[in-house]
Amino acid sequence: MLEVNKQALIEQINMALTSPVAVLFGGDTAERAVSLNSGRAVCDALLEAGIDIVEIDAVDNWLEQLLNQKVKHAFVILHGGAGEDGTVQGALKTAGISYTGSGVMACFLAMDKARTKQLWLGSNMPTPAWAELTQDSDWQQVLNDLNGKVVVKPANEGSSVGMALAETAQDLQAAFKAAEKYDDVVLAEQWIGGGEYTVAIVNDVVLPAIKLEPANDFYDYEAKYLSDDTVYRCPCGLSEEQEQHLADLSMQAFNSVGCEGWGRVDFMREGDEFYALEINTVPGMTDHSLVPMAAKAYGLDFQTLVLNILADSLGVKAC
Repeated sequence: MLEVNKQALIEQINMALTSPVAVLFGGDTAERAVSLNSGRAVCDALLEAGIDIVEIDAVDNWLEQLLNQKVKHAFVILHGGAGEDGTVQGALKTAGISYTGSGVMACFLAMDKARTKQLWLGSNMPTPAWAELTQDSDWQQVLNDLNGKVVVKPANEGSSVGMALAETAQDLQAAFKAAEKYDDVVLAEQWIGGGEYTVAIVNDVVLPAIKLEPANDFYDYEAKYLSDDTVYRCPCGLSEEQEQHLADLSMQAFNSVGCEGWGRVDFMREGDEFYALEINTVPGMTDHSLVPMAAKAYGLDFQTLVLNILADSLGVKAC
């Protein structure tokens, strides 16, 4: 459940805290700029609620800083890299520091798109067909196998960093070369073009789905964080039955990877079927971000959303 009574939530959180809350943000990944914005928004929300915090840009010696300040609780808002692949979570767990979001293994699996898709196949979760690319790939054969149009993406990046569409062998090879700058593992995923949807989950509650309508072919980094041309539809236009089906798929996808706390599951639609693309275990919390948008549609303002995420990590449950 989600607690909508903000004052009650603040009181319960303060009772549960045994130290200031360290907000971990920034970092040194390709998503640093987004994480800085997300972290600033989270810090401001907690400060305005009267929560004692320590702001830490997790570039160097961040764990030493936590230990020196005897911090026992962390709000992780690091996007990509060590902040989302289980590394930071493992260090916090070893140090006995509670933290927001999913655990070590779930973060590791969700960050690796190839492993996530393999796991989903084993649990009968619809996901687009894909191939792992190498320097020796037969570019035209890959396109033939995946119906002629693909999305190329680094397996371990978020925020659509390094992603591109390809419909020719030449474009596919060029997209591979661009993507491998970000990761050693690069995927080509069959293009599903019937509409893109995203579903946020917070404390076991599925928030209203959002349909994304970018000005370009797909929801890339620019559409997510820089452009004002992307249209976000919430309500998303699905029938009640379709949205419930999407909600059920979202929980199945989330739970199958072992995720906890909060996150976001992205889908493409073709006909009556939804295909899971990936899970974000530390989604963006900027003014362009989707989780705050879905929370608003549910009835939670940004600050109450942040407080609910923190409360769950402290074992505080909604009344």
